[in-house]
Amino acid sequence: MDIVSRLSLVVKDCPDFPRKGILFKDIMPIFNDPELVKDTCQSLVDKILGFEKPDVIVGIEARGFLIGPIMAQQLKAKFVPIRKKGKLPRECHSVKYEKEYGFDEFDIQVDALNKGDKVVIVDDLLATGGTLEAAKMLCDKSEAEVIAHCVIFELEFLNGREKLNDTPVISLVRYN
Repeated sequence: MDIVSRLSLVVKDCPDFPRKGILFKDIMPIFNDPELVKDTCQSLVDKILGFEKPDVIVGIEARGFLIGPIMAQQLKAKFVPIRKKGKLPRECHSVKYEKEYGFDEFDIQVDALNKGDKVVIVDDLLATGGTLEAAKMLCDKSEAEVIAHCVIFELEFLNGREKLNDTPVISLVRYN
């Protein structure tokens, strides 16, 4: 069975979570199957290498932390976290952004990325694009070059790619 079919079988739909009208895709069952985790990360890495080898994988809190370090290890790249406001010590760049069900704020440590670093931003899901757009803005503040956004799932009907302009988006499972 291919990776898309395997992922589609284990993801659980959670209607009205975290609020009414939202259909949340719960990816946590993926992590009950170590082989599926490995294969998911390897499939994403293979797609990334179709563009260019990154210097850094940037993982977005919290689900980007689940697959990002594994992917960074497979790519022999550095891993850098983007965290919610106030969770990182030392000086940080910050950005406030709108997501599908409210506003949030992210931080990245000012010395986490170097000028010119080739970065792939990793998260579990592309919905409206606000979260990935905010992560790119933080990378831009460090003068790093975002070469791709990488997600397991994409909700195409929300048109999140439009917010990401010309930056390529890698996704495994797409929902229309």
